Amino acid sequence: MVDDKEKNMKCLTFFLMLPETVKNRSKKSSKKTNTSSGSSSSSSSSSSSSSISKLPPVCYEIITLKTKKKKKMAADIFPRKKPANSSSTTVQQYHQQNLSNNNLIPAPNWQGLYPTIRERYIYCDEIDLAADTVLATLYAAKKYIVPHLARACVNFLETSLSAKNACVLLSQSCLFEEPDLTQRCWEVIDAQAELALKSEGFCDIDFQTLESILRRETLNAKEIVVFEAALNWAEVECQRQGLALSIENKRKVLGKALYLIRIPTMALDDFANGAAQSGVLTLNETNDIFLWYTAAKKPELQFVSKARKGLVPQRCHRFQSCAYRSNQWRYRGRCDSIQFAVDKRVFIAGFGLYGSSCGSAEYSAKIELKRQGVVLEQNLSKYFSDGSSNTFPVWFEYPVQIEPDTFYTASVILDGNELSYFGQEGMTEVQCGKVTVQFQCSSDSTNGTGVQGGQIPELIFYA
Repeated sequence: MVDDKEKNMKCLTFFLMLPETVKNRSKKSSKKTNTSSGSSSSSSSSSSSSSISKLPPVCYEIITLKTKKKKKMAADIFPRKKPANSSSTTVQQYHQQNLSNNNLIPAPNWQGLYPTIRERYIYCDEIDLAADTVLATLYAAKKYIVPHLARACVNFLETSLSAKNACVLLSQSCLFEEPDLTQRCWEVIDAQAELALKSEGFCDIDFQTLESILRRETLNAKEIVVFEAALNWAEVECQRQGLALSIENKRKVLGKALYLIRIPTMALDDFANGAAQSGVLTLNETNDIFLWYTAAKKPELQFVSKARKGLVPQRCHRFQSCAYRSNQWRYRGRCDSIQFAVDKRVFIAGFGLYGSSCGSAEYSAKIELKRQGVVLEQNLSKYFSDGSSNTFPVWFEYPVQIEPDTFYTASVILDGNELSYFGQEGMTEVQCGKVTVQFQCSSDSTNGTGVQGGQIPELIFYA
């Protein structure tokens, strides 16, 4: 049997959860009952049966017998703090509205009116979130209407967002109705589409999220990568549904989503060596797509034949002018570096570099991006300059996510026989659309590049 102490504590909890209007009405009814007890026995019986039918639950009746004692205990356990004017006004207006509408029981989201956890009768220590529990915590916060805890979960997810988990978090953000998190997920998926599509998390998304990604106009990815990702998802989906891993079943689980893949926009080599030999397409579909590539009169296709727009790269140019001299700028395998920081999350896609000041020439460039000495991405490639003072783009294999208010180091080692242009009148701060970029000198620079002049005139990024 449950002891009396536990019973009393349960009753106390119930009492604290009741609105004041119910408590006051109960007190009035109890007074009327006491007054009627002094009348005749016949009227006493009548009023007694009437009042009994209106009595609140038994556990609440127990509380009313020891009102003063319980109120003191409640005050000790839950000490009241004088609320701020705005919060107090909001709560009073809410209760007044309930009274006007004859509502004696609060609405399901009444906790949202109180800014602190103590005022919502919910106990919680310091918030300690982890990657493996944050989604479950967010679910609980949404279910039990604890908006401040939900916001802490969303902030945690936003700061830990990357191409590896963006697709999974996209589906969860839609489920939890968190539009800000949804937008952040789309920003990552658009800019780092190929990394997101190749991640293990992509295969864990639901069909509706799959359709929304395949339909996305701004995906920054080759279509063959989109096609291969869809087949990987279909394979895992067959396992989830207990289906045999066959070509027919893969096509079955993809359904109409297959036609959201823009197969006719692939490079011909990608189609011939990839999609055409996958077995997922029918013979007629394969034949029609080949004709679409080569024939003057193109057949009608169920697939979308218009290429995705992708993202337009932005360029941050840090010099106000450029120049060349008869003895500068030489390289000899030395490093040119500059540090930069942004005030909003962006994705660095590459650098814009100067070319030869003595006519056309070819350069070999090793570009690198570091944060606190750790290499985030690097690439070795060649580019051809035409002798003009224009900048020439050199790309990383995948865009790199850059967090705000943190300095990163951009470096390049150029190899070429010809002298090149160099920048002058460098700026410490540049406004590029909605993004502000700050520059400072880097200790890694051993070839003369700094804030005021040198190489790496442009950062190429998505925002």
